[in-house]
Amino acid sequence: MKTAVLAMAALMAALALPVHAQQGSNLTRQTTPADTRGMPQSFSELSKRLMPAVVNISTQQVVAARMPSFPEGSPAERFNEYFGRNNDGFQRQGSLGSGFVISADGYIITNNHVIEKADTIEVTFSDGRTLRATIVGRDRDTDIAVLKVTSPTPLPFVELGDSDRAEVGDWVIAIGNPLGFGGSVSAGIISATGRDLRTGRSDNFIQTDAAINQGNSGGPLFNLTGQVIGVNTAIISQSGGSIGLGFSVPSNTVKRISRALIDEGRVRRPRLGVNVQDADEALIRAYRAQGTSGVIVTRVSDGSPAATARLQVGDLILRMDGRAVTSTREMTRMLSEKPIGRPVTVTLVRDGRQRDVQVTLDELPDDTPAAPAAPEETTGVSNDLGADLVALDDDVRRRFGAPSDMTGVAVTAVSARGRAYNKLRRGDVIIEVNFQSVSNVQDVLTRVRTAMQTPAQPILIRVKRRGETGGWFDQFVSIEVRR
Repeated sequence: MKTAVLAMAALMAALALPVHAQQGSNLTRQTTPADTRGMPQSFSELSKRLMPAVVNISTQQVVAARMPSFPEGSPAERFNEYFGRNNDGFQRQGSLGSGFVISADGYIITNNHVIEKADTIEVTFSDGRTLRATIVGRDRDTDIAVLKVTSPTPLPFVELGDSDRAEVGDWVIAIGNPLGFGGSVSAGIISATGRDLRTGRSDNFIQTDAAINQGNSGGPLFNLTGQVIGVNTAIISQSGGSIGLGFSVPSNTVKRISRALIDEGRVRRPRLGVNVQDADEALIRAYRAQGTSGVIVTRVSDGSPAATARLQVGDLILRMDGRAVTSTREMTRMLSEKPIGRPVTVTLVRDGRQRDVQVTLDELPDDTPAAPAAPEETTGVSNDLGADLVALDDDVRRRFGAPSDMTGVAVTAVSARGRAYNKLRRGDVIIEVNFQSVSNVQDVLTRVRTAMQTPAQPILIRVKRRGETGGWFDQFVSIEVRR
């Protein structure tokens, strides 16, 4: 189990898993949703029923040893095994985790981080049987992996439930291999749903206070009907042990990802080809649009579906296929559910007018990096904005690392008492005020003074901002005129 925050999340179109009830024993008892509510007298019968489908996963990786193995026949030869060295002078590193069987013919789900660097993988069942496993596919973004074992007899398996029906306060149990103690059961409740741990593009974790420790990684989180509603993936802990903050990938995500891995060995994700920022109510008003939320396009990738559809930096996206886009995170989830190669209707506001644009999504390349976060920085003085502004000349470009072809007005300081506090940052380059280009300080001040004549309307400022990796991206900020 990864301590601190180590999981990923991503969502794909919902698909069913290949569970062959006629071949083996499905350990999920078909019950009504009401069975998941009241406090149970005991978890013993449920644990006994589910335990056969939960497995311990052990891996080994061969790495070059820092020291050669002790020669055969030497007095120290017996220490080779102690140090994990073989006769070739290599050292074996192992890891332990958990998993669970989802079909009678041997498909097993676990975490990617459990098996990612493994040369060999062994799966041990509750009856003591050990089988060699192969990797069917793995997905770093959601930290989900699918393994396959071959058994002469059908295997007991469990069913992935509907995590969307899981509610805060529902009882859950976790079964796994914490710290190598196989077949361990812990119980608790769902503490929260939809948790964003800021570890991936679309974090959406179930939080539980059921004890989860190192070695529980990849193990199932069950509801009281015996359905898997999550895959235990991460904990937050300063000690490395459970403090009641465990996180699981929702089963509906696992269904989609595992189905793709079984069918194709990888996950294909749709791409729109934009970077966006959240738009709060003030930004929405600055666009003279209706509503309280949306996202603003800050970058359009060359050759992307968005570029083909002529989306532009500054477009305020309100809906996709009629569904409200409330945040960048929600937009990522919505896109992940869309099929590749089919058109999506994007409702946006541009130049004060609302319009619908048809965009046909293509495939997101593997390991596409997320947009860099911008650093926080505020201090300074001056004018109606409360920001020090200078023309973007060659000296200022060198000072802030701005490219030679960039034009605009640089922000050198921001006052903690000014209107632009927590909006503009030192190093920002202002390029537009209320959709009008600016090339010098006077342009900015004139546009701001004009905007202040309408105190109910926020000022919309478009800036170029440098990210942590050195690249520049567009950012939109709204500044209230009223104080």
